[in-house]
Amino acid sequence: MYNMQLLIQNYLEYCHTQKCLDLKTLKAYRIDLRQFSEQIHIEDVTQINSSVLEQHIASLHRQYCPKTAKRKIATLKAFFHYLEYREIIVFNPFNRIQIHFREPVKLPKTIPLPTLELLLTTIYAQCTTATSSYQQRNALRDAAVTELLFSSGMRISELCALRSDDINLCDGTILIYGKGSKERRIQLGSKTVIALLNKYHTEFHNQIHRCQHFFANQNGTPLSDQSVRRMINKYCSLAAIEMHITPHMFRHTFATSLLEADVDIRYIQEMLGHSSINITEIYTHVAVAKQRDILVNKHPRKDFKI
Repeated sequence: MYNMQLLIQNYLEYCHTQKCLDLKTLKAYRIDLRQFSEQIHIEDVTQINSSVLEQHIASLHRQYCPKTAKRKIATLKAFFHYLEYREIIVFNPFNRIQIHFREPVKLPKTIPLPTLELLLTTIYAQCTTATSSYQQRNALRDAAVTELLFSSGMRISELCALRSDDINLCDGTILIYGKGSKERRIQLGSKTVIALLNKYHTEFHNQIHRCQHFFANQNGTPLSDQSVRRMINKYCSLAAIEMHITPHMFRHTFATSLLEADVDIRYIQEMLGHSSINITEIYTHVAVAKQRDILVNKHPRKDFKI
């Protein structure tokens, strides 16, 4: 008998040590597999057949939106592929199942550039009008965080995980460790942003040295993603920006802005760290302003004399 709970634990350990998946992905896998084992009530994994899986999949579709159900099913497929790879099961029951999704296209939300400019202006104003050294240093760090999110398109998890030696401020390059520990290097193009990062690094040198992370709190601990979210909300409130802005929207705005500036989508894919061009192509749906410009100024109908 192959115990389900033990195999799940072995699989999660394999994902951590062999596949080098990040903690958030591992947490999602653990939740999905625990939910599966609790619902099917089968201890011996070799007793699970296609019928059991189909019933569970139907249950997922009833409980969750298509995107969440799709992710949970992908977790199960990966788990059974592992069981097949380890020769724990002779036949993979997923091989007899055909799964079709009609998932609605959810367009990424971007920040209008005037709104982004207002947000940055508000943060810089805090740097100059702060009434204490503590507030001034926080505003400096907040400006560096916001500028880097927009200048690099990196994920918030990647920004908070940046080590002190991942950023070369001499040539403006950043080494980013993305999902699955994939590495990519980003070149910052703005001298203003590089100068700001240098100023921040000088001001927070002791805190950075203490925690070995590039972005730190004034007590010398690494900056968390929740702290960044609270910071963005604070400055949106100060700037009277009603739009709810999340850290990930800077990434979407980065990609969409470059696409609308005629940057090849393959370069954008590399800068974002996407494993597949299919993921990056979602941004082609949001470049409406560029489409309008093309059709107004490039379509031959404009030259007709009727």
